Amino acid sequence: MPSDNHFQSGFRFLTWYNEIILRKKGDQMKQGTTILTLDNGYHLWTNTQGEGDIHLLCLHGGPGGTHEYWENFGEELADLGVQVHMYDQLGSFYSDQPDYSDPEIAKKYLTTDYFLGEVEEVRKKLGLDHFYLIGQSWGGALTQLYALKYGQHLKGAIISSMVDNINEYVEHINLVREEALPPSAVKYMKKIEKAGKWDDPQYQKYVDVLNRGYVDRKQPPAISHLISTMATPVYNAFQGDNEFVVTGKLKDWDISDQIHNIKVPTLLTFGEHETMPLKAAQRMAEVIPHARLVTTPNGGHHHMIDNAPVYFKHLKQFISDVENGTFND
Repeated sequence: MPSDNHFQSGFRFLTWYNEIILRKKGDQMKQGTTILTLDNGYHLWTNTQGEGDIHLLCLHGGPGGTHEYWENFGEELADLGVQVHMYDQLGSFYSDQPDYSDPEIAKKYLTTDYFLGEVEEVRKKLGLDHFYLIGQSWGGALTQLYALKYGQHLKGAIISSMVDNINEYVEHINLVREEALPPSAVKYMKKIEKAGKWDDPQYQKYVDVLNRGYVDRKQPPAISHLISTMATPVYNAFQGDNEFVVTGKLKDWDISDQIHNIKVPTLLTFGEHETMPLKAAQRMAEVIPHARLVTTPNGGHHHMIDNAPVYFKHLKQFISDVENGTFND
């Protein structure tokens, strides 16, 4: 069990009166911050916004990202009576950050199975049932897996900018950079990637060009920090150095032969100009029994930021249709 020194500096601004806010199952979740103690002894930062009987649990991407792009969801969905729950996954931002340099800790906690189990434990500790689950990118992978294993707890699933296998993603990002960059730049990037010199300044400049075209098209980004908030031990373990190369544990991820077993109403939402292949999303919409595919004009991977009005229009329509019994794929 982790000792007190596992608490990260992000917690220090929190006062004790709002650190431990426990929710009794069936009661209205209190707004604000709650620190959950997991069964493994680690602590997760969670936050709840809004009031209402409809509950939405949000899973951030990365892996190793933060909850921040969910922060306006409570306000945006208030007229539907949606209560929005978000959290930083283990190792990320305000939540505990294990010492992943310890091989045993890395082996135990840097796995897809761990993070899927974490979603279910968070659900239980927040007392949620018959709720909506939304996941962005990596969070969308967890949403698919959760819908397959724990679908009985869901009203609906929202898969935001995530496909069901990495091979199609890799093919697409390779095509994207060939279209966005001159051949000499692509050749240079491949050379650097082969050498593993990820901090090469010119390489990172090319990555920035790609990010501006396909990840955060709205510049400057709505969410920015003086220093990176990405949990690099987690991100590097699963993804690699950046969004345009996959060298980590996700490189072999593929559940395309399972998604037909997702039975809950499902919204697939993608940006029109993003890192994830829309052809794969179209196939998923045909394979998942009750799925609707929507795209956000001028949206990149973070299309909830790039074009928020359209993104929320699609999301609100989906929730309304499911709630009213009028969802027809």
